[in-house]
Amino acid sequence: MSEEIVPNHVAIIMDGNGRWARQRKLPRTAGHKEGVKASQEIIKASGEAGVRYLTLFAFSSENWSRPKNEVSALMDLFLRSLETEAQNLADNGVRLKFLGQVDTFSQKLFDQMLRAEQLTENNDKLFLNIAVNYGGKWDICQAAKAVAEEYKKGMLTLSDIDEANFESRLVTKDMPAPDLFIRTGGETRISNFLLWQLAYTELYFSEVLWPEFTPDELNKAFDAYRSRQRRFGKTQEQLKKQ
Repeated sequence: MSEEIVPNHVAIIMDGNGRWARQRKLPRTAGHKEGVKASQEIIKASGEAGVRYLTLFAFSSENWSRPKNEVSALMDLFLRSLETEAQNLADNGVRLKFLGQVDTFSQKLFDQMLRAEQLTENNDKLFLNIAVNYGGKWDICQAAKAVAEEYKKGMLTLSDIDEANFESRLVTKDMPAPDLFIRTGGETRISNFLLWQLAYTELYFSEVLWPEFTPDELNKAFDAYRSRQRRFGKTQEQLKKQ
């Protein structure tokens, strides 16, 4: 991995597991298993490259509408991956956090998620966020409800409500906005992922299916990121004067 500057926070939609399996005439679950292996490699490579925050979109709130057998297999794979990988993450300085409506999962899975978070809570080499049962619209709505509730109780005035105040209610409240968004699999959508947080994020779309997204492919995304000028609404002339 290049030693050049890397984005501080990388957010990834890991797309293409099912198509990878279909191309090989395998069940979709085989693609998800290979996708887990790719995730492990990308987590490792991100930490080695100097990325501080990595957010992976593992399961959206819309994914519940998939076939029941696939959802069941995904939940089982998720549980087994947590059981085998949590200690490895802890040993390698990774802090794990889950973003989304996690209390809707089975008690067994929910408890395992809590244990994994607790096991890694003192680490700070890489902050790994797994978005599960997450949706950007839901995130904004739950933040709006929290603001409305405090306003109703007289804890906030209208003048208190600004972008910073609102952001403090999002599930990403303790982390910076993503610098780089990556979506694999050839689709060019953000699919209800971090809608507020991606306002000024650089977007990178890869044709590579997630099980084949290697650290070399990650470095290509970093190279594209380095080639861009982030202006945040300013002109090039203004940036030159800074």
